[in-house]
Amino acid sequence: MDKIKLGQTDLMVSRSGFGALPIQRVTFDEAKSILRKAYDNGINFFDTARQYSDSEEKIGYALSDVRNNIIIATKSHAKDKKTLFSHLETSLKNLKTDYIDIYQLHNPKDLPNKEDPEGLYAGLLEAEKKGMIRFIGMTNHDIKNAMQAAESKLYDTIQFPLNSISADADLELISVCKKNGVGVIAMKGLSGGLITNAASTFAFLRQFDNLVPIWGIQKIAELDEFIALEKNPPVLDEAMWKVIQKDRTELAGDFCRGCGYCMPCPVGIEIPTQARISLLLKRAPYQQFMEDSFKEKMDLINNCIECGHCKENCPYELDTPNLLKRELKRYEEFYKDNALNYSNKY
Repeated sequence: MDKIKLGQTDLMVSRSGFGALPIQRVTFDEAKSILRKAYDNGINFFDTARQYSDSEEKIGYALSDVRNNIIIATKSHAKDKKTLFSHLETSLKNLKTDYIDIYQLHNPKDLPNKEDPEGLYAGLLEAEKKGMIRFIGMTNHDIKNAMQAAESKLYDTIQFPLNSISADADLELISVCKKNGVGVIAMKGLSGGLITNAASTFAFLRQFDNLVPIWGIQKIAELDEFIALEKNPPVLDEAMWKVIQKDRTELAGDFCRGCGYCMPCPVGIEIPTQARISLLLKRAPYQQFMEDSFKEKMDLINNCIECGHCKENCPYELDTPNLLKRELKRYEEFYKDNALNYSNKY
């Protein structure tokens, strides 16, 4: 598999990286099968986080015997230096390693003060000096923070949502990072599942030689698709641009990206799915959303207590409670129009 150098680091990573958030949803043995197949097919870059429940442990379980052949990135959501080191120690233990290749601050609302001797950035530098981490990274969903981090030259890598439907202002981050020698890690390559033609966003991102996408994978079939794309990379030709333009038209405006920072919901609403159900109904097989069990989940929106947690934690500043109400109304209309047809078929 082709490799690229991440920024000014000495890290040569596979052009497709493995986003390990989804493997927290499968068993340890299932995760091992997926991770080993990824490794055996040339993927050497694995991205996880302290917040992804047992994702780190599964990587350690599956890949510790080939540790020197892979590049691991993980993240800390700490707010202070002490907690950062606590997270780091836990990550090292879970991953069965004595160093992290890229240690990233996980979506901070504000960039840390590099002059604060007890701050997060001082902690990163100390960890780097001790050999616990090799390079310093930052992830974010706020383009202003990402741009500021890129221009500061304090970070070796920046991870940001980038795909074929990204706004021009977001895509500008790629060139700013290149100018400043910062490696770009692209998350949300499929926009949380809303981009249904993986080849289109794969080809779009492949045009940038300083960027590596981390594809979120939890099934062998998903992995197989990206392995096939790596073996025969699609061309960003006129036909592919038509697919991209269609996606951009259909997904214009404010919509839930499915990042999950709004969770958990105190009344059990599965916000990343429910808040974009009208888009999913158009872009995915709708039958799964017609089941009684799913309808019951949608009905939980009526139990919203307006606590504000989802709205306050949305990195895209969406009015999530009102978005959920709007999506529920659209779902109910769709359900009413299609319930009889669905019941006759199934």
